[in-house]
Amino acid sequence: MSPWRAACLYGMSDRAPADTKNLDIYGHEPLEWARVRRDLGGAPERDIAAFLATVRPDGRPHSAGIGPAWVDGEMYFTSGPGARKARNLAANPACTLSLRLPTVDLVLEGEAARVTEPATLEAVAARYRDGGWPAEVDGDAFTAPFSAPSAGPPPWHVYRLAFHTVFAVATTEPHGATRWRFER
Repeated sequence: MSPWRAACLYGMSDRAPADTKNLDIYGHEPLEWARVRRDLGGAPERDIAAFLATVRPDGRPHSAGIGPAWVDGEMYFTSGPGARKARNLAANPACTLSLRLPTVDLVLEGEAARVTEPATLEAVAARYRDGGWPAEVDGDAFTAPFSAPSAGPPPWHVYRLAFHTVFAVATTEPHGATRWRFER
């Protein structure tokens, strides 16, 4: 297993971009990665519009609204094992996550992998509870009295999105557009 893949599967918080490219055509400076991290860390998940895009086995795209959780510099989400997004990820872990944050629109590109480590599951469940969803760890998954219809029935598996490329377009001052790449 590559060091990058191992770090993605077993946690690597506070990653810093290896490369930054200014995509702005209007003369604005590149956006700061710290701005994205502040937006991700400060916005309650219930206030974030987020859509996970996966690829079906026949190559057609699939998109579903999800409730993301940003914990210790990593992005997590849930899905029932029978939901289309989970079945797609089992066949092909490549995905994108598009988010509307308080000051930027963001797209994370990478691979999603199921998380089963008890300490990570509890940290993610705590973040969801802080945001208003009463998730509890049950074995290697979550249960709760309710969830989004797109998650499928419980139990819900937890996934970590190991992003390698991130695009941001600012929606407030200072404006700009930037791409960051992360070490693999």
